[in-house]
Amino acid sequence: MSKAATINTVTINKADIISGGMKSYKQDDDSIILITRDDSTFRAFDGKCPHAGADLGTGLRCGNRVICPWHHATFDSSDGVLLEPIATTGLTQYQIIDNGDSLTVDTSAKIDKQVENDKLTDTHTIIVGGGGAGFMTAHQLRNTGYGGKITLVSAEDKAPYNRPLLSKAFLAGNMPEEKLLLGGTDWASKHDIELRLNQTISQVLPNERSIVMTDHGGNENRQTADYLVVATGAEPKIPPIKGATLDGVYTLRSMDDAKLIKAASHDQRVVIVGTGFIGMEVASALAQSGTTASITVIGQDHRVMGNIVSETVSNALIKLHKENGVQFVFDASVSEITTAKNTTDNNEDNFSQVSGVKLANGEQIDADIVILGTGVAPRIELLQDTNHPDGVKVDKHLQLRDGVYALGDIAKAPNQLGRMRIEHWRVALQHGMVTAAAILNDDKVKSLQERIPFFWTMQYGKSLRYSGHAATPDHGILMGSPDSFNYIEYYFDDEDENTRASASSSLGRDKELVAFSELLRQGHAPTRAQINAGFDIIEQAQALSR
Repeated sequence: MSKAATINTVTINKADIISGGMKSYKQDDDSIILITRDDSTFRAFDGKCPHAGADLGTGLRCGNRVICPWHHATFDSSDGVLLEPIATTGLTQYQIIDNGDSLTVDTSAKIDKQVENDKLTDTHTIIVGGGGAGFMTAHQLRNTGYGGKITLVSAEDKAPYNRPLLSKAFLAGNMPEEKLLLGGTDWASKHDIELRLNQTISQVLPNERSIVMTDHGGNENRQTADYLVVATGAEPKIPPIKGATLDGVYTLRSMDDAKLIKAASHDQRVVIVGTGFIGMEVASALAQSGTTASITVIGQDHRVMGNIVSETVSNALIKLHKENGVQFVFDASVSEITTAKNTTDNNEDNFSQVSGVKLANGEQIDADIVILGTGVAPRIELLQDTNHPDGVKVDKHLQLRDGVYALGDIAKAPNQLGRMRIEHWRVALQHGMVTAAAILNDDKVKSLQERIPFFWTMQYGKSLRYSGHAATPDHGILMGSPDSFNYIEYYFDDEDENTRASASSSLGRDKELVAFSELLRQGHAPTRAQINAGFDIIEQAQALSR
């Protein structure tokens, strides 16, 4: 029997879609077609978000913005162009045949959106750092017409990769290394980007738009650019704990770190110090991998992610972890990481193996490996002469001075909520988009000042998403049930009825969080009084976007 031919066409009833709306259609081959409508104009796109495959039709359309329900990647409803990461490309658009009352979409007939790389052809852009901000700057430059030379310099030995997935899918054993590479295995060559890996930057000279690189052989090389982008990222904080540099003590920042933890944790007693989202993700990933002897998390507070979510949400997360075998020690501080050998000299960190963790109250917890999830600090040493230790102050286009940009974890930059330094992946990608647009002088791309922060954490297959930025989660309004992973919580800076929410977190209420994000972005976040009065946040977000 011959194999059936692939069906590339689907017919859709126009009346199924309201003007200003959208609708997705799942096909038998697992593909999804998304139709948007504006009056009598219809457009068809690939309906799966390019980032993680979410059905965009289950998200929200606000004005010309099609917003993914999972991680808030945003696309233009008229042409599929990427407006907001966390996706790194826009949507494939298909041709439509108008049949009168119906439409036929031909998925084999794609609308060509090839961009000519004919802008700034005689210029050179140097990007320092291969993380999300550096990658997105290079990627977006090429995707939006930059024709000059791009050199991306990184201290790592790998092309840019998806760092957030290290503490999620990779450590859990659910994703191979090659799947983490941003843009695929041949990204740099496909986009004509020179990758300079294994490079140490010894100097950044902003006034001259120059850098001095040193390779592993000690050879120095100075390069000068027309545009210099500094995105050196952050590094894990090592707390002043005796024994913190012992063999068997790990931090998680790089692919190499993740590989070491993965190998070292087999059949071992693991202690994680820190209850922020990295500590909790590592606990979740290792518990899911099923390869450790035990996992114990130590926290200084009595709850997890205490600077992000309320105690009620924290308790639901603790319960979820305990159900998966993770143990907790709260209200505790670590005074020493101990070794299997006793020593009276000052060289304890030279002994080879961890034996446990000693708490300030004298309690000893046995451990074979210790993972420190105690935060990160921005790598700003190369720009120390120009800025404050808490971050490099830049403008809304991430510009430090003419032709010089500082972005990602090192940037203290203005967004919709004020000037702040934020260590989240989506923010780093936003920085890359804004910087590329600034270099190309593309004023159609919104500046950072018109964007908001967003991050998510994945634990045991449950995705908690957070939009905005709140000083504290302790003035919140909780709706729904965190225990059943169906809630949304709004955060306020105080208890005043007229104070607008500055952030929100959610599990399972995707559209409401998207709607909140859109209102926050527009400066119309709901007040405490509105939330308590039963404010319809989805209806309001769509109404204000028309």
